[in-house]
Amino acid sequence: MLTTSAIHDRDNEDEYKMKMVTLPDGIGVPALGQGTWRIGEKKSAHADEVAALRLGIELGMTLIDTAEMYGEGGAEKIVADAIEGQRDRVFVVTKVYPHNASHTELPRACERSLKRLRIDTIDLYLLHWREKNTPLAETVETFEKLRATGKIKRWGVSNFDVDDMKEIPSIENGQNCATDQVLYNLENREIESGLLPWSLKNEIPIMAYAPVGHGRGLLENATLKKIAKRHDATPAQIALAWVLRQPGMIAIPKANNEEHVRDNACSTEVKLTKEDFTQLDQEFPPPKSKQPLPTL
Repeated sequence: MLTTSAIHDRDNEDEYKMKMVTLPDGIGVPALGQGTWRIGEKKSAHADEVAALRLGIELGMTLIDTAEMYGEGGAEKIVADAIEGQRDRVFVVTKVYPHNASHTELPRACERSLKRLRIDTIDLYLLHWREKNTPLAETVETFEKLRATGKIKRWGVSNFDVDDMKEIPSIENGQNCATDQVLYNLENREIESGLLPWSLKNEIPIMAYAPVGHGRGLLENATLKKIAKRHDATPAQIALAWVLRQPGMIAIPKANNEEHVRDNACSTEVKLTKEDFTQLDQEFPPPKSKQPLPTL
């Protein structure tokens, strides 16, 4: 089974090379990061959650995604403990509630997140999802003001469909949108019918949450297990490798213990074959695409 032993056998773990994805402003970030949904909700899990994130950083998963929604700020506090003493190594992503996305509330929400994260600036600040109460142009304008003052370095969105994304370029400074964070895994391939080809064409990376599904359902699939056995890998590693096959794709699986972190890290070593892709397409049929995806 794929393990991190090869990583630890090297003279310098910093030599471990992670595939990178370039954001629109030219900054490179790891294609495989770490998610924090449902983290920071139980005090008894605090030490294990911090240790898991710190291990992930050591293994090259230096992009950490969180949100003010997660544990009502509890996940941000876990991230703060995990990155303490190594802030310069980590790319911090957090998200704002849509009801806090106005001219008045967005700066306040940003300050609260900065305080919980114990950092001076957020690397990437996302609108968690869209509501019609606050005009998107108002949110973008406020993001830009936060960027101008150094509170955030860049901004993006989450859970936007293709029609929402097509609207952004028509807004002043909308071209500065860095990413769209959406659900994407073998069981949820809807973005392939529109959003994914549009994002590839417009060079806006997709950040995939729940890349190994919710719960254990996907990982118990017989076909996925069969392919994993063929590669001497785990089903989670196969599921992650499948997501990461796409160009410009960032995956942020959650792992709240060190075993899962190591498992995720080794997914980058999996090389899926044409036979694997054919079997996965048969088991998890892709949607009928409105636009063609590039040949992989």
